[in-house]
Amino acid sequence: MKLIALTTLLCFGIIVFGQEKTHHYNVNKNKLALDGWDPVSYFQTEPREGSSQFSYTYKGVVYYFASSKNKDAFKANPSKYLPEYGGWCAYAMGKTGEKVEVDPETYKIVDGKLYLFYNKFFTNTLDDWNENEANLKQNADQNWLNLK
Repeated sequence: MKLIALTTLLCFGIIVFGQEKTHHYNVNKNKLALDGWDPVSYFQTEPREGSSQFSYTYKGVVYYFASSKNKDAFKANPSKYLPEYGGWCAYAMGKTGEKVEVDPETYKIVDGKLYLFYNKFFTNTLDDWNENEANLKQNADQNWLNLK
């Protein structure tokens, strides 16, 4: 009886802890991040849409790349290219600690990190971020830690 209970607990632990926690990431129903934009391309001349031909899954999240070269760069050092705050709006994370959708074409690179912003319906939160970046970033960092 004890062996059955132990086996059940072990299997449950493997199932629960073996699954990647993608709920913290801004992904669609297929677990695709950045609406399919290539995360490496943000650090090049300008962001580009990726292709399913060059897809890679990292920690349960799917990323598309514009080329095999970009895919290989990401695989070699994912943390260099991952957007901050799971790809949620940096301004909203700093202002209220909420997970807010982004426009993948509205972004900023700060100290080698990618920040994404909401930009719809005459509201571009990148403008608001730029007005108070230091405080918003500090708040966003703390809010993100509290969400994880």
